[in-house]
Amino acid sequence: MTDAGDDREPGMLSPYRVIDLADEMGILAGKILADLGADVVAVEPPGGNAVRRMGPFHEGCPGVERSLVWWAYAAGKRSVTLDLSKSDGRGLLMQMAANADFLMESYPPGYLDGLGLGHEALHEVNPGLVMVSMTPFGQDGPYAGYLGSDLVGMAVGGFANLTGDRDRPPVRVSEPQFGRHAGASGAAAAMIALSYRALTGQGQHVDVSGQEAVARTLSHAPAFWSLAGTNLHRQGTYRESAGGRRSRVTWPCKGGHVNLSLGAGPLGAGTNALMRWMDDEGFADDYVRSVDWSELDFATITQELLDRVAVFVDRFFMEHTKEELYDGAVARRILLFPVSRPSDIVAAPQLEARGFFTEMDLPAGSGVAAFPGGFIRSSETIVGPKRRAPTLGEHNAEILVGELGVTDEGLVALRQGGVI
Repeated sequence: MTDAGDDREPGMLSPYRVIDLADEMGILAGKILADLGADVVAVEPPGGNAVRRMGPFHEGCPGVERSLVWWAYAAGKRSVTLDLSKSDGRGLLMQMAANADFLMESYPPGYLDGLGLGHEALHEVNPGLVMVSMTPFGQDGPYAGYLGSDLVGMAVGGFANLTGDRDRPPVRVSEPQFGRHAGASGAAAAMIALSYRALTGQGQHVDVSGQEAVARTLSHAPAFWSLAGTNLHRQGTYRESAGGRRSRVTWPCKGGHVNLSLGAGPLGAGTNALMRWMDDEGFADDYVRSVDWSELDFATITQELLDRVAVFVDRFFMEHTKEELYDGAVARRILLFPVSRPSDIVAAPQLEARGFFTEMDLPAGSGVAAFPGGFIRSSETIVGPKRRAPTLGEHNAEILVGELGVTDEGLVALRQGGVI
């Protein structure tokens, strides 16, 4: 088990210090850098980062030390409290910035400038500092001052329009994604800016727009309009091919779902194998047996064929669990895979074999839990959370006294003055 007192093993970014001011809009950015070994200091207001008040909460009891969202995205960080509306708080942040490599923030455009903590002010004390601002719509433009919840961001970014069933209104993904896209883009941008600093010695201000980050997830969808003057439609459990034919790709089975596309041409061998399997178990008729999918292609498959075969596939799948279907598909070289639930992920044999999950103590004596490990593996360093999420202001003395030179008496005065 890992706890906040463990020595941090060297990581890819171990020499670097990150000041993390981000809330939900960019909190993932600091998490990624922490997983890579950077010393990430979450600077929170005395009442705590807003993410601490996001549910779900441990055992259903709300509290700033009980948010599962905070535990997940603050793992690997340290916590300092500073009220930036007070001059002492701003002064201490400026001291921290003078020796930092990155500053990640998600305040509304212009807010930090108004406090004297904008990029120009920070650049004066630390020309090599990389400042990454992650906001819903970026630092300029007509929407720059707008707020952007997850629902707003996924809608304006275009993602919601492609999500859901064709005959129903657009929907959003249930787990918030808007801020996660901005945070992932912020982390990637920070690394690019670090490369620039290695070449020039200069930091820079990186402007991340959540809307733009989401729009980039749409892949080829915007090109449909640019090239053909048509909008892609929501497909739900189906996918649309050339000529408007619709083929099911997500299928219900006994106790769950699996994904399968009825492939043709070079992919037809797998579909033929599925048809033979169905026939062996009495789920095919003469029409199903007569089709050679390797002789077809996606331009010649008819909707009638897809619909007729789908009836038999649906019946066959409903007689089997997703585990049975997956094992049978692997043995027969069929392109089918199970739709995993969170409980399936925790028990996945591949993840277990690679030691993906890490047991860590939870804050405030809340027990022990398994946390996802690193998003990559390295031959030289460990990637992943190396300490539990910090309690509010847990490292005030360690950083303010131990690193910035505040005296013990000064720390008491800061606390009494509401600065920390």
